[in-house]
Amino acid sequence: MKLGIHAGPQDLSMAELKRLWKTGDEQGFDWVSVWDHFYANPLKDRNNPCYEGVAALAGLATYTENVRVGCLVFCALFRNPGVLAKAGVTIDHLSGGRADIGIGAGWLEEEFREYGYGFPPLGERFDQLEEALAIITALWRGETVAFKGKYYDLEGAVCAPAPLGLRLWIGGRGKQRTIRLAAQYADGFNMPYVSPDIAADRLARLRQACDVIGRDPEQIDTSVNLGFYMNSTRTPDIDPRGALTGSAQEAVDRIGEFERVGIKGINIAFRPPIEWDSLQCYIEEVMPHFA
Repeated sequence: MKLGIHAGPQDLSMAELKRLWKTGDEQGFDWVSVWDHFYANPLKDRNNPCYEGVAALAGLATYTENVRVGCLVFCALFRNPGVLAKAGVTIDHLSGGRADIGIGAGWLEEEFREYGYGFPPLGERFDQLEEALAIITALWRGETVAFKGKYYDLEGAVCAPAPLGLRLWIGGRGKQRTIRLAAQYADGFNMPYVSPDIAADRLARLRQACDVIGRDPEQIDTSVNLGFYMNSTRTPDIDPRGALTGSAQEAVDRIGEFERVGIKGINIAFRPPIEWDSLQCYIEEVMPHFA
């Protein structure tokens, strides 16, 4: 079981983010990731600090030395896929081959509309995501990409230099199209804030989708993000089945449930303020069970 930290670059100072990143890098975690939003999420005040995802991931890559670094997930509609492909390769080289790029269809309507992207229906957002995935993966394979679709038109794009250790993740909780895209394109599949039962269902669906296209599902890494409320008096703002709550032993038990259904990684996800004592307890009393 790989253990990671997932922290949206929001509602924190950069000094606090760096402290969290450094903790992940130095305390035996396998993974540290950011997310991609223009507003702090959940959206309560548009003036709350929220750093941009590509720049935050580049900072994370240069501030760490050991962990894999990633984004769960970039919104495909916010950037031209060729530009995102180039940004991913640049971050991969900055990290020395430790970078992972997650991509999804986006969902927060306010940031779409207020930043000028409109808010296409879900099916259209997935259509655009699928075109972006085809372009990005072809560029990373070193192909000269001539692509004409409904949303993108590339006339011979080349992405150089080549990636070092870059991996692509698909993130989401959907039952059908998300699963199919993960089976077709992804090196990893991440599920945010789901219960062990839902995770088991999505894994079964992923295996079925891989069978359809003749791919070995063991080629695809899997992880779940869990809200981190261990030893906290705060009430989760998500389904508590998709969070770690209660004592360290309860956290061990919950992670064990995901391990038994076949999930390969757990990322604890933070809603500021960060309770540093609880994080240290997790490091000392939970992580050794899964080392």
